Amino acid sequence: MSTAADQEFYLRKGATSQDYWKELWRYRELLYFLAWRDILVRYKQTVAGVGWAVLRPAITVLVFTVLFGKLGKLPSGGVPYPVLVLAAMPAWQMFSTALATATQSLVANTSLISKVYFPRLIIPCGAVGATVADFAITLLLCMAGMVFYGITPSWSWLTVLPLSVLVFIASLGPTILLSALSVQYRDFKHLVPFMVQIGAYVTPVGFASTIVPEKWRLLYACNPMVGVMDGFRWAFYGMPLNPATLAISAGVSVLLLVVGVICFRRMERGFADVI
Repeated sequence: MSTAADQEFYLRKGATSQDYWKELWRYRELLYFLAWRDILVRYKQTVAGVGWAVLRPAITVLVFTVLFGKLGKLPSGGVPYPVLVLAAMPAWQMFSTALATATQSLVANTSLISKVYFPRLIIPCGAVGATVADFAITLLLCMAGMVFYGITPSWSWLTVLPLSVLVFIASLGPTILLSALSVQYRDFKHLVPFMVQIGAYVTPVGFASTIVPEKWRLLYACNPMVGVMDGFRWAFYGMPLNPATLAISAGVSVLLLVVGVICFRRMERGFADVI
């Protein structure tokens, strides 16, 4: 690895974007290492260990089923209420975990950033990559739950793969942006968990997006998780899916990723000094 002086030289000599992406590819093994390290650290010295990857979504499904299904009496689209929640759980689990943990990834790696050069974008990308393991476990739990409730697997389950890619993109964009902002403004350490908490109730995790008045649904789809969750529910048990909703959510996800990377690259020059 290069020294801090090499970093300053690289940044001040006006390297092109193409050079930056080449550097990012060259350091891809570091990305794998950071992601794997985060996975190991997350469950190290815990009683349940990897079992938390199952317990968290299971408990969330139970809480939302009681809160929205039993007490709120919200419609479930003709399926058992746990199925409605389960279908949205993999996407929400990955998105919320990425925001809650990866946004502080740069601050948590202060010593690494201040000592050696590598594309800083690797750090939040690696942190989001670490959530893929939990996502995969939650997805398997979701599929097992569908079978348990008598939902027969069909060809539509194959669309889960591209939807999973969309979940990753939707999680990566805000995380990259917020991780950069967290270096400059430490308030985000307290703001992001609050955002995640509120997001659990304004995002259709515990309810179907169809309860939103029709005139507001396209605006509601600007929440990148709305189209994704509708897509998972369509894939697993055939809930009606508005293609416009999915397209808007996908477009917003890509836009957030582009904005996040641009803002990150502009702020990256000052990380070593500010952090």
